[in-house]
Amino acid sequence: MTYKIGLVGKPSVGKSTFFNAATMNDVPEGAYPFTTIDPSMGEAYVRVECAAPEFDHACTPNHGYCADGTRFVPTKLVDVAGLVPGAHEGKGLGNQFLTDLNEADVLIHVVDFTGETDLEGEPTEDHDPREDIDFLEEELDMWYLDILEKGIERYHSGYNGEDKDVEEDLAEQMSAFKITEEEVKRVILALDLELDPDTWDDDDRERLAREIRIRTKPMLVAANKMDTEAAQDNWSEITTDPDYDHLTFVPVSAHAEKALKNGDEQGVLDYRPGDEDFEVTADLPDEKRAGLEQIREFIGAYGGTGVQQALETALFEELDAIAVFPGARKPQDDGSFLQDCFVLPDGSTAEDFAYFLHSDIGDGFLHAHNVRTERQIGADTQLDHRDVVEITTTN
Repeated sequence: MTYKIGLVGKPSVGKSTFFNAATMNDVPEGAYPFTTIDPSMGEAYVRVECAAPEFDHACTPNHGYCADGTRFVPTKLVDVAGLVPGAHEGKGLGNQFLTDLNEADVLIHVVDFTGETDLEGEPTEDHDPREDIDFLEEELDMWYLDILEKGIERYHSGYNGEDKDVEEDLAEQMSAFKITEEEVKRVILALDLELDPDTWDDDDRERLAREIRIRTKPMLVAANKMDTEAAQDNWSEITTDPDYDHLTFVPVSAHAEKALKNGDEQGVLDYRPGDEDFEVTADLPDEKRAGLEQIREFIGAYGGTGVQQALETALFEELDAIAVFPGARKPQDDGSFLQDCFVLPDGSTAEDFAYFLHSDIGDGFLHAHNVRTERQIGADTQLDHRDVVEITTTN
């Protein structure tokens, strides 16, 4: 598992329900603040069309599983606790929240689109979900701005007595966000700023911090409780608001996903995560059957419960990640075939993939083969989503 998806949101919006639905873990859930105190980590899955049928063989996954030609590839999911207004100033769980959040590669912001919880996670009425979206972005922007300011101070003070370009000092100060010197320079120039912080006013610094945050901590909004009329009304208004054009929204009912997975585990229905329908396989009381029919109507209208879609959008759209299968055209002597599928950064080369598999494989890299085309490819060949690649190495 190469990536970590962070779930974030104010208390009592269904974040833990989302986490449990995605991982089938059992972390506490409740309609009160700080049900979750420490971050919970679990294994979720993203769907990738399996390559095995193209070779007329069945795959034998080492990790995850395959169902009807769909590979469910594991990824890490972290339920990050402690988001309240003023987190960057130490309120709530404060710095611990920010530290836990920074370990995630991409964020899913779970928002109660019904508007029935206020900024502190307390029950209310007619709350505008846009306030939740705004306050998270503002918390993150202020966090980034504080570190940016320290980088500017570092530049002015000539840290360690060295005379450096401002982008170098900022990149070193903000290294925890995995941003390089060249990337910092590109952001500065993209905002039409000079490479001299003395020419930046307060607004310039805030714009720079925000842009670095957007580029290094991609985020989508999981519009939760979309199986309610109130949430659907808010969806129509918010997703057409140009102020949020920079964000991706996914309609979600975490409660529906958990109900369907529970039913599947109990053997009363047949459901595959992410599907737009399910089959009831047991006699159920009229009340439960009616509840399931409401879920069926929702997932039919929205293309699923949204939980699976949010995970996949986070990895494959927000991060532009790709999935790659290591393997050969035929099964091994023991019958194993396409045992693994890994999620890698877009732009990964054949050599990158070799090093990802093992440092010894990378050190001894000779060449690779695109198993579909049966063509040899070089070390610098960029891989595509769902490539099947065989590495030839001296080690």
